[in-house]
Amino acid sequence: MTAYLIRRLLYALPLLMGINILTFVLFFVINTPDDMARMHLGQKHVTAEGIAKWKHERGYDLPLFWNAGAAGSGRLAQTIFWQKSLGLFAFRFGRSDAGRDIGADIRQRMWPSLAIAVPSLVIGLSVHVGLALLLVFFRLTYLEFWGAALCVALMSVSTLFYIIGGQYLFGKLLLLVPISGYDGGREAWRFVLLPVLIGVVAGIGSGVRWYRTLFLEEVEKDYVRTARAKGLSEPRVLFVHVLKNAMIPILTGVVVVLPLLFTGSLITESFFAIPGLGSYTLDAINQQDFAIVRAMVFLGSVLYILGLLLTDISYTLVDPRVKFN
Repeated sequence: MTAYLIRRLLYALPLLMGINILTFVLFFVINTPDDMARMHLGQKHVTAEGIAKWKHERGYDLPLFWNAGAAGSGRLAQTIFWQKSLGLFAFRFGRSDAGRDIGADIRQRMWPSLAIAVPSLVIGLSVHVGLALLLVFFRLTYLEFWGAALCVALMSVSTLFYIIGGQYLFGKLLLLVPISGYDGGREAWRFVLLPVLIGVVAGIGSGVRWYRTLFLEEVEKDYVRTARAKGLSEPRVLFVHVLKNAMIPILTGVVVVLPLLFTGSLITESFFAIPGLGSYTLDAINQQDFAIVRAMVFLGSVLYILGLLLTDISYTLVDPRVKFN
């Protein structure tokens, strides 16, 4: 297992480097520092002097990859790629185009994102799996038919409807929870409750339908028939044997949302005015602060690769047949 983990980590380095280079090309070659300066300063009244000053203040006036005018190691070190991109591997995110410390912003904003994303994932996964097993338990009945139809109907409803409807019902009419904002103290649960509830409900349609498909495939296999022949009850067959054997595809689906645990949800945090990393990224896009966008793209890539590694490790825990050499 140790050798496998080391190999996976070594494989991740060229992948992250490729993502880093691709992001750099998109932001500095296709979209040049001159273009960024014009977008920030305004197309109509911008001057050559203003562009040069804006680039110098942010270190964008250096060569991209190779500084022929420098001496020794400065030919590499005194370049935009070295100063703006390679530092990301050490999680040195630098400063935004507006002058803010990106690392400090991430450390401050990750907690609101985690406060919403972690309960949404844990509660949502439990609810979706439980409802899917319930539909499979009552398969070939009217309950399964109408449950599957309801899932399709819920999938057809936009997430914005749940957000706006939930804010109006629980915030405006019932006055149970705040509509927007965030408090990191003891009252944090009041600001987190509605976004978590909406996140769970909005995912019921797709989540239950997906897990129901997985469980229906499992109940037709030989080991299920053998368990029933031994006299095991149907709930025990479903909630123990079927659930355990379906854990690998479940874990594979969970890894897709792992980066969102940290980087947050763009839509939810924006509509609820929660100062998390999702709204932080969206604000950076709106303000054309490409330094923040680059940092969040790289951070999301690292988290996704880490999620894949954790998923592979979890495979060995839920299925003894999986071995890594």
